[in-house]
Amino acid sequence: MPVIWLISVWMAWGTLGSNVHFNKNINQDGRCIYSFAVPSKSEDSCAGLSEVLITIQDLQRESKSQHLELESTRTRLGLLENQVNQLHGSQVRRTSLSTVGLLQREVESLKREQAQRDIHISSLETTINHLLQDKSALEEEKKWLQEEKKELDRRLEKSIEEVAQLRASDCPQTREASSEIHQGSQEVSKWDTENLGYQELKLDFAEVSTSHVIEEDISPSPPTSIEAEEPGCGTLIWVGAPVTFHKADTITGKYGVWMKDPQPVSPYTNETIWRVDTVSADVRHVFEYDDLDEFVKGYPSKVHVLPRSMESTGAVVYQGFLYFQRHKSRILVKYDLKNEVIAVQKELPNAGYHGQFPYSWGGYTDIDLAVDEIGLWVIYSTENAKGAIVLSKLDPETLEISQTWRTNIYKQSVANSFMICGSLYTISSYSSPDATVNFIYRTSTGSSAPLKIHIENRYRYSSMVDYNPTEKKLMAWDNFNMVAYNIRLSKM
Repeated sequence: MPVIWLISVWMAWGTLGSNVHFNKNINQDGRCIYSFAVPSKSEDSCAGLSEVLITIQDLQRESKSQHLELESTRTRLGLLENQVNQLHGSQVRRTSLSTVGLLQREVESLKREQAQRDIHISSLETTINHLLQDKSALEEEKKWLQEEKKELDRRLEKSIEEVAQLRASDCPQTREASSEIHQGSQEVSKWDTENLGYQELKLDFAEVSTSHVIEEDISPSPPTSIEAEEPGCGTLIWVGAPVTFHKADTITGKYGVWMKDPQPVSPYTNETIWRVDTVSADVRHVFEYDDLDEFVKGYPSKVHVLPRSMESTGAVVYQGFLYFQRHKSRILVKYDLKNEVIAVQKELPNAGYHGQFPYSWGGYTDIDLAVDEIGLWVIYSTENAKGAIVLSKLDPETLEISQTWRTNIYKQSVANSFMICGSLYTISSYSSPDATVNFIYRTSTGSSAPLKIHIENRYRYSSMVDYNPTEKKLMAWDNFNMVAYNIRLSKM
């Protein structure tokens, strides 16, 4: 306090100059007493000592208050700075966490987009692969059709030559056929060779007349009592409406063959089904199904890959083996389905193959295997038979021929054929909804007879018809569709 008082005196001294008189005294207690006098015009204007002291005390209190206020302000400022720093750090952390969260979400979104793109790319690749496969199949089919066109042209020329020869010999039974052949030649010239239906050869007109024409050149085969040996055998008298079980979903399944084994061996049963799609230059895949339900759903239990390529739709399964014709050859193959190996290969002597003597629909159906109550058969033709159907009974163990019959039915005039109880049955058309089972050839008598039993080609392109002697049904492949017909037999 003395210091502040002295400062005040000094400030007054500096303001008022030398007119201020300063005095210093020592009181009785030995303390120093300082005083000063200021000249004034009026004595009343001079503040008294007590007032000066009060003023000084007020100034001191105000200074102290301001000092305390300053310290408080500094303290509060420090606290505010700490809070600001804390708030700033928390904000930074929140901002950092928020940014990290946003980045993580963005990364997850990008991952999902990438996964979707990968799925889309995979789907596109799968689609492209399917398209390439379809393109390859179509190219093979085009090549096949071109070969068929050449073969049909050759057969047409040959048919015209035969008709010309017959007309020259003035055979009355062929005059009607002659006019229809010329009409058919005009139709052939209009065919579109790129169409899958091009293989159809319009030879329905020759079904009856041709059988009489070639009859003169064929000696009847000796009769046999083969039919009488099997109880329950009879003659076909009725064919029911087709029942569809499955439809192929690719171009390779337009033509094909499906079958059951009438005499199965373990591990197979009467329910096991086999299927082969035959539109390909290299037919090797045989699809195996455990039962009809799996077949209808399209779920094969196994796919066999044959060591030799198959030709056309003439294959059968019998006693645990698949019997088929090797591609572009007259060799018959016996394939062990259980062990997946070829058991026997045997050439069919003099048989036409790869378009020499097919059925009327084409498809290289020169050699057609069949099974009935009697056993294993093969239906074909030869140059010596002049295109007439030749029927041979085969030994299923060795594929040796045990007996052969030469019929008087022109093979290219019928759409398909099958065996029941040792008799051959032929079908008039593969495309007409009003087709008929039009001929029977009995091996028991070595003779043929016309029939007229209605059989419906519901999908207008039957490329395979076979008989199952266990179920007493006809199994057929009609324009991608696998169908079956109930039948009735009469007693012999």
